Amino acid sequence: MISKTAAWLEGSGPDADIVVSSRVRLARNVVGFPFSHWATEDEIKELLETIEKAIRHYPPSPKYLLIRFEDLSEIERKILLERHLISREHAQAKEYRAVTISADEQVSIMINEEDHLRLQVLMSGFQLMNALDLVNKVDDLLEKDLEYAYSPQFGYLTACPTNVGSGIRASVMMHLPGLVMLRQIDQVLQAVTKLGLTVRGWYGEGSEASGNLFQISNQLTLGKKEEEIVQKLEKIIKQVIEHERSARKALLKKDFPKIQDRIGRAFGVLKYAHQISSSEAMNLLSTLRTGIELGVLKGVDLKVVNELFLLTQPAHVQKILGKKLSQKDRDEKRADLIRKMLRDEHLE
Repeated sequence: MISKTAAWLEGSGPDADIVVSSRVRLARNVVGFPFSHWATEDEIKELLETIEKAIRHYPPSPKYLLIRFEDLSEIERKILLERHLISREHAQAKEYRAVTISADEQVSIMINEEDHLRLQVLMSGFQLMNALDLVNKVDDLLEKDLEYAYSPQFGYLTACPTNVGSGIRASVMMHLPGLVMLRQIDQVLQAVTKLGLTVRGWYGEGSEASGNLFQISNQLTLGKKEEEIVQKLEKIIKQVIEHERSARKALLKKDFPKIQDRIGRAFGVLKYAHQISSSEAMNLLSTLRTGIELGVLKGVDLKVVNELFLLTQPAHVQKILGKKLSQKDRDEKRADLIRKMLRDEHLE
């Protein structure tokens, strides 16, 4: 898995220079079983076997991988978290948890997370409606074998009241260096929050923004159709995209040499440093990505930069080296990896 770039980081799709990825997730629970947090170990085990049986019917293809967590090491669970295929809570869970992942990592299904099922589709660029279409197809197929907990009055019943109704959580991961550098980001994010959206960091709930990356999602699902929620989010995100494009133009006009210098310095540190922390790597890679998006940095492949966002995460570094490392060793090995990946990249 770690030898290839996840499809959602390919840098393709509409507005991919600003919207890194689009995600739609559905929360579902199976009739006849308590919510995961209240279920006994025997009930959790029976539920996992019931869901596994249904998933094996979909699709009849070996391209989907079903992984039980008891078969994974701590580092392998963290890799799934770093690739956004499972949540932080799921990674820390006990026995009888699992995840199904498609070969391109666009589709993943968390089993026995906060809800019995968390169906997720992740796509590169601004593709919320396409992600919704695909996750609905997966949902329809599973519903042929599983009876979901559903109320005619409230909709799909979920462990957290904020997910009751459609059970949908739609989000986009945005790269907003222009707004950050012009110090307009707080104003924009406050406006987004007032419109009923939530802003989080790279790892979603409970994480802080780093690398100028912000995850923006809907909050409430009750009383609204899935399409309405996605359309509202799309409308607001289009405005944020316009603000970011304006900020980038203003930056180039205001002080092009300073921007050029900042991007060149980031490239130099990444290409020649011998120790680099995870957070420093994120920030420098963000600057490199900004240079490519602005057309200032030529000769560096965006796909390589996106790939480094994942490969420089702590669990990925340790998996590549095949052993658990101290922070100091991780910083050294991370720098080695970056130098190797950028060896053939040269500024034009």
